[in-house]
Formats: sequence, structure tokens, C-alpha cells
Amino acid sequence: MILEMKVPSPGESITEVEIAEWLVADGDYVEKDQAIAEVDSDKATLELPAEASGTITLKAEEGDAVAVGQVVCLIDTGASKPDGGSADKKEEPKAEEKTEAPKEKVAEVEKKETYASGTASPAARKILDEKGIAANEVQGTGKDGRVTKEDAVKAVPSMGTPGPGSRGQERKKLSMLRRKVAERLVSAKNETAMLTTFNEANMTPIFKLRNQFKDEFKAKHGVGLGFMSFFTKAVVRALQLYPDVNSMIDGDYKITYDFCDISVAVSGPKGLMVPVVRNAENLSFRGIEAEIKRLAIRARDGQITVDEMTGGTFTISNGGVFGSMLSTPIINPPQSGILGMHNIIERPIAVDGKVEIHPMMYLALSYDHRIIDGRESVGFLVAIKEALENPEELLMDGNIRKALEL
Repeated sequence: MILEMKVPSPGESITEVEIAEWLVADGDYVEKDQAIAEVDSDKATLELPAEASGTITLKAEEGDAVAVGQVVCLIDTGASKPDGGSADKKEEPKAEEKTEAPKEKVAEVEKKETYASGTASPAARKILDEKGIAANEVQGTGKDGRVTKEDAVKAVPSMGTPGPGSRGQERKKLSMLRRKVAERLVSAKNETAMLTTFNEANMTPIFKLRNQFKDEFKAKHGVGLGFMSFFTKAVVRALQLYPDVNSMIDGDYKITYDFCDISVAVSGPKGLMVPVVRNAENLSFRGIEAEIKRLAIRARDGQITVDEMTGGTFTISNGGVFGSMLSTPIINPPQSGILGMHNIIERPIAVDGKVEIHPMMYLALSYDHRIIDGRESVGFLVAIKEALENPEELLMDGNIRKALEL
């Protein structure tokens, strides 16, 4: 029996996918549920499992765009599983069968190589070393190609001349996901009135909290007490204080949400992924850390679904994990705001008239000025700064152990 395998729908509104990579070859025997291909949609990369066991015949090439419901391969379910065994190896030619070049030719080649490599006199070598030039880069005019002192004096270091190293290049089609990300980023730049405002936060209070409770927190809950739970809590509080930032434009209308679905930008094997932490306003520190860990693992393993990456109302991007000191993050449309976190650096600051060294982080809020005014954007970022610098009172209601469920 020949089974036609068709492209399943990876999510609502997706009508086309791209064959990113076949994980099997034409004519291979595959087992049921074995991953046979990776397919890219404009939102995620998904694995295509075999629907039955049998011999496979591929009907699409890597890089082909195929419609949802289109046949991409055939599986002959009546085929028997082949016995194990290794393919015949190509025999290496026997030593005695290898031909040898005539001695005269060998001597001629060796002589040419000696000339090409260049042998410098002691005086010439000293001059070349001072210039940073290798002797084999100079055409010698002396006997047998020897580099003379005069040759070394005249030698000029290479200024942009291609060296002996590899200068190859690769041309590879962007995945459908990467092309869609590029399209959305350009759209965000061209179709929004995007501005960025900056501030900084003293992370000392959070450092002290984490150092004091992180071991107990992990032992009880099985997840680490990271910075993301503090930032997510601070963002939720700020969104509730400034609901315009938790809004988006739909034509001539503004839609404002009374819930906080926080998109968290993470780096996956196929590029940037932005899974969503749903109803973050209802989650505890433990709940946020556990959900972010779950989504990050799914993104890393290529198991994230389209539904898990759509519908966010605000985005947090943590470029600090890559060492970024400061950036202007691009809005994740149709959202109206994105918060950029950066690396934490110990810097001297003034505290009560005295210079002290504290772990400081720059914060950046990019926002759509069409619906968010300067007062709201600056107030929103200040609210985040205040929460990070006073987490016990503003994020934990004055009870650390209860907030951390210890």
C-alpha cells in the first residue's frame, strides 16, 4: 500500500511551509513517528514525523515552498525492513599500483619549491623581520632565488593583497522563519513612529536577594531564581500603572488589554524565538521562572509551536546575556513596546553624596509614539527602575519568603 504524506497545518492562518531539510534520503526505510523532515513556517520550525513504516519516496526538494495539504512524500507500507549491513567500501589502490613520478620531475619540482619559498640571507632576514614580511613572500633575485639584502630593502608589506588563506564564500537561502523575521523588523521600522528612551537601574538589592535565597529557592522549586522573574514582575506592575504601553493599534482603533502576556525573546537553533508567558500578572516568581525555563527548552529543542509564540502584549529582550551594554530594541509588531535589558557592570555612582561602586544595568524602552506619549514611556521606565531598586516593597509586598513561596 502506498501512503501519501501531506503537509499538516502548523497553525491558524499558515497556508504554506518550506522544506528546510530532509532527515532521510530517497529510498530509505523509515519507522512510524520517525522525524523525516524539518519544515519552516513563517513563525516556527517543526519536525515532520512519518505516518507509517516503510520505504520513502521524496516528492519535494529542500528549499521548496509547499502548500498545506500538498503531498511531499510517499511511503510504501508493504516494503519489508532491510537487514542491517554496511555498504561496500571503495577499495583503496594497492601500494604497488601507485605510480611514481620520474626522479627528474621530482627534482625539478623540489627545485621550484625551493625557489618559491625563498631563502633569505641573515641581513635580509633581519630587515624582513622588522617589516613583518615572511621570506617566502619576496621574490629573490640572488642565486637560486635567494633573497638578498637589496630585495629585503625594496620589499613592501602587503596592503590588502589577498593572502594564502581561504577566501571562499557560501550562498544559502534564508529560512522562511528568518525571512519573515526580517520582513517584520523592516515593517516595524517603516510603519511605526518608534522612539527609544533610556534609564539605568542599581541591581544591588536584587543581587542581595538572589544571593540570600537562590539556593533555598532552587532546592524547593527545582528552578533557579534568575533576573527574568524580577523583570517580568516589574514590567507587569508598570503595565498596570501605564496601560497605554499594554496597547496596540488596529487601523483607526486602539486596543488595550487588561491582561499581561509577556513575550520573551530567546535565541534558538533557527534564530530568534519569542515565546509568550501567558497571564504573567497571575504568576508567582516560581511560576514565571518555571514557565520561562519550559519555553526556552522547547525553543532550543525545536519543539516550540506557533501558538506558543503568538499573542503577546509586550516584549522583554535580554541582550545582556550576549554582553550588550546598550541597544535600541525594535518593537515586535503589532505590540507597541519592548524593554531591552543589558549586561550588568560594576560602575561608580553617587549615593548620598558619596561615590560607591554598584552593579548597574542600562534599560531601554522602544515604543510606538503614535499611541504612547513621552510622559507614559518615561513614567513606565521609571516604574521599572523603582521596582528593581526596591523589589521587597514593590514586587513582594514586604514579605520576601511568602513571595518566593519558601
